[in-house]
Order: sequence, then C-alpha cells, then structure tokens
Amino acid sequence: MVKDAKARIQKGKIISFVPTGEYYFKKGLKAYHRRDFLKAKKYLDRALQLEPGEPMIACQLSIVSTELGEFENSNRLLHLILEELDPDLVECHYFLANNYAHLGFFKDAYHHAKLYLQLDEAGDFADDAEELLELLSFEYEEPEDELYQQDDLIVKHEQARDLLDSGYIPKAIELLKEVVEEYPEYWSAYNNLALAYFYLGQTEQAETILDEVLERNHGNIHALCNKMIFAHYQGHLKFAQQILESLQKIQPLLSEHQFKLGISYALVGEYGLAYYWLKKLYKNGYYGDGLFYYWLSYAAYFTGNENFARNIWKKVLEFNPDKEGNEPWNKELSPVDGFENQATSILQKLESDYIEERLFAIFLAAISSKKDEILTSKKLFQNQRFTSLEKEYISFIRSGRMSHTADAHEIAELFYQTHQPIGTVEAGLYLMWFTVFAALSEKGDMLKNKHAWAGAVEYVWHKLRGEKVSQQEIASRYEISAATIGKYVKCVKELLD
Repeated sequence: MVKDAKARIQKGKIISFVPTGEYYFKKGLKAYHRRDFLKAKKYLDRALQLEPGEPMIACQLSIVSTELGEFENSNRLLHLILEELDPDLVECHYFLANNYAHLGFFKDAYHHAKLYLQLDEAGDFADDAEELLELLSFEYEEPEDELYQQDDLIVKHEQARDLLDSGYIPKAIELLKEVVEEYPEYWSAYNNLALAYFYLGQTEQAETILDEVLERNHGNIHALCNKMIFAHYQGHLKFAQQILESLQKIQPLLSEHQFKLGISYALVGEYGLAYYWLKKLYKNGYYGDGLFYYWLSYAAYFTGNENFARNIWKKVLEFNPDKEGNEPWNKELSPVDGFENQATSILQKLESDYIEERLFAIFLAAISSKKDEILTSKKLFQNQRFTSLEKEYISFIRSGRMSHTADAHEIAELFYQTHQPIGTVEAGLYLMWFTVFAALSEKGDMLKNKHAWAGAVEYVWHKLRGEKVSQQEIASRYEISAATIGKYVKCVKELLD
C-alpha cells in the first residue's frame, strides 16, 4: 500500500498555482454579491495590482469603494479609467455623478449625470441618471447656476476650515460669516464659526452660535461635541461630563458623525471612547486625512496599543511631515500641535492679509526649531504684504538691532513662559497681543511697562474666554500691582474696541 502510494507520488506532476488578476476579480465579485464589501475590496485591490491596466477591475473596485463610503478613492479610480484606461467606459460618468452628489458637490454631480446621458442616452443607467438630474435640479428654475452657487459655498467653507486649522482665525471668521449669511441652514459653517470665536477668546459669542444651532437643529452632534469641548477647556468639568454622558448614548451611522465623536473624545482626554470610534472607522476602510490619523495614533497609544499607534503615525507624517517629533510617545521632548515648529504653517501665516497674523508668524519663526529655514526662505524675501513694521521686526530677529518691535517680542516671550506649545487655542492670546501692538504702533505709543501690557492682555484674554481669573492673580504672576494692571486693562479694551 505504501509502495503504491510512493509510486503514484513519483509519477505525479506538481502543478504550481499562480493566482491571476482574473482569479482575484472573480473572488471579489462573489464577495461583492454577498455584500461582504471589505473582503471584496481586498480581492479587487489584489486583482488591480496584478493587472493595473484593466478598466473593469478598477471600475468594480470603485463601486465597492462607494459602498464603503470611500467616495474620494472611488472618484480617483473612475477618473483614472476615463483619463487613462478606457475613455469609452461612459458608465463611469454616472458613478461619478452619484459620488459627487453624496459628497455635496452638486455642480460636478450635475455635470457628470448630464454628460453620461449625452454619451449614452439609452444606457443601462439612463433612467437613474434622469432621476438624479431631476433630484439635483428640484425646485430650481436655473439649476446649473444654483448648483454652481451651492458648490461655491461648500468650497468656501472648506477654505475657511483650512484657515481655521492653520491658525488664520480672523480670515476664517470673515469667510464663515459670508457662508452662514448666504446659506442660513449650513450648520457645519455655524459650528466652525463658533470654534473660531472660541479660539479668539470670545466664548459668549461662540456659545450663542451653538445655542442657535441646537435650537434650530435639535440634536446636532457637531454642536453638542463643541459644547463639551468648550466646557472642558473652560474648566466647567461637571457640565462637560453631563454632555459626555449624553453623547455616549448616541450610536451614529454616518462616518462624518463617528469621526466628530472620535476627535471630540480625544480632545477632552477620553481616549478609550476616541479609540473605539476612530478604530471602527479605520476598520471599515475610512479614508481619512492627517487629522484623523493623528488622533487615531494618540488614542491608540494612550489605550495601550503602542505598535498600532506607531504604524498609524507613519500615515500622519505622509500628510504632514512637520508633525515629526510630535509623536504621543515623545510628548515630553516635543510639544504637541505647536505652530512654532511647523515651518510650512509659519510661512503661510506670513502671507496673511492681517498684520497681527504676520507679526505673530514672525514671533513663531523666532522661537521655532526651523528658524534658519524660515528666515532664509524665498517666500520671506518675496513677500509683498510686509509693512515697515514687519520688516523692522524681521530685522530685529535676524540681527538683534534694537527697536520697539523688540519690546513687543519680549512681551510675547513673557506669554511663552506659560502658554506653550502654541496650538489653535493659545494662538488667540498671541493674536490679541499683536493686534494691540499694531494699534499702538499706529498711534506712535511706546511700550514703557512690558509686564503691565502682558498682564493686561492675558487678563482680557482669559475673561473673554469666560475663565475665572482675578486681576490680582495675573498681577502677581507679572510682578505688578493690581492698580497698574487695572489701568492697562482699560487701555487694552479701548485698543481692541
């Protein structure tokens, strides 16, 4: 028996099995029809790696990406097909129209739906495309004009969010106010406007906006999350805890809401809850940005998942190399989210339309670990926005040549002894100071008592943020009398008004 078996083995041929793109494509299709989209994506990804020029594989992968809510990835594949692989695969226009409609880019959705019908008016998706066009143009007399206008609002809001994330707070407020005026039920813009006012220290204005949102749009998750964050950072911990308990009862289905919950929990130090939502998104194939991976890494690290945190941090650096050194396991060595160590962000701030932001950027450059890189940058030499004040300040930073900008710099350094690293919240204090300094420079006033100016600005900043602090407390920190700080507080308020 054994002898026969050996004979069969010797006579038999070993056939190697090398899976092809078609093999994985078929497995992907089977998984797709079973609605196992994660497995379908895995197989189709492999199929496309083996046959990168096959448009049908790319198209099916884009459909699976749409099912997983990865609209950006789906669009990337569809554009690849139309631009490089097979321009005649006109169904891609219909799929693009669907994706853009989900993302809120109605102009693009309208364009691709219309183009699909022009190219294949009797196509398989013709009825669906007609229905989509009808939906997009519902109640519009001039649909394309209206859709372009709505798209412009979305783009403007995205620009405002980028400005806000980069610390361009006054410019962000300007744009967001335009958005809410033109589109009074665009709640995301209201929530970001509230954040902008909060960063500047105008907490009453921020709270008023959130209350208005919750009154007109009950249960708005973004507004509730922002209320929790505001309460936490103002030290109203009991109220923050009440909102936290309410939020824990919410089990959102939309990835946008899951993302907001995860980030908000991380911001108030609830890393266990943050990790639950952010990891859930990650497992479902969520295609995030640098912010998503940043907080996922932090949440992972502070819940004991260090290896995963380190792997995710690699993605953070792909989006933003300036974050190198800000790893959660390196927190003591390098500040988290400090604008002072982000060369790109500083150079962008130097291009701001607002003098207080340009002055703030020069201070950041002076204390930055990337100081030499910034001060020798072509962007700095070619900057057309600088007034004589910024030029004088840069000259002081480079050469140490004394001027009244040196006094302004010294006052900012007094803040930096306590308020570092400089994140978006802390930026409000520095922006307030450079606003006051710019106003003083216009009047030709000198900075005779630097500690008094620093104490007064910090006191006003705390009060505007709704934080409990006394003039005596701030006066003691800056080694001045309560009477002196009272006098300068009045000056600061007049200059800000």
